[in-house]
Amino acid sequence: MTEKEKIAIYIDGGNLYFKLKELKIEHTTDFDYKGLCDYLARGREVVSYRYYVGTIRAGKDDKRGQKLRAGQQRLFNKLLEKNFVIKKGYLMQNNGKFHEKGVDVQIAIDLLIGAYDGMYDAAVLISSDTDLIPAIKKIKYLGKAIEYVGFSHQPSLGMQKNVNLSRLLLEEEVKKFEYKGLV
Repeated sequence: MTEKEKIAIYIDGGNLYFKLKELKIEHTTDFDYKGLCDYLARGREVVSYRYYVGTIRAGKDDKRGQKLRAGQQRLFNKLLEKNFVIKKGYLMQNNGKFHEKGVDVQIAIDLLIGAYDGMYDAAVLISSDTDLIPAIKKIKYLGKAIEYVGFSHQPSLGMQKNVNLSRLLLEEEVKKFEYKGLV
């Protein structure tokens, strides 16, 4: 009997958040992230579910920021209940726009540590960030597989070109994991 292939799933939370919003998925806090991951596993053994995101900081008088932070904390609690590892970067404001800092580096480091330590046979990466390509190349060099999961409405050709397997999700596939409200 052969062992099941072991996979670790790495989610770039900010990247996924904006892709879900483009698909008009509003309740991202209640989105079924574990269901999506298990769907992507295709029967393989998931040894780690990992979620990376810049954390929202807000002052006492920042009502909108407080609301966003509370929503993010609710998401973290739901992910922790589903055995996700959460890695946090931070958000930096520049000219009125927020930019995540530290998230891509954490993903790259964890991908490489997982490959070197033999944590997985394949890494499944839900991110379209081409900054991760050098880590992807090293993972392949180490003999591990890496899969890119993107979205059919906006694929990353750079990621597709550098991974072992590319999976572009259709809108109807993603919508299966959308929060439907109380039934």
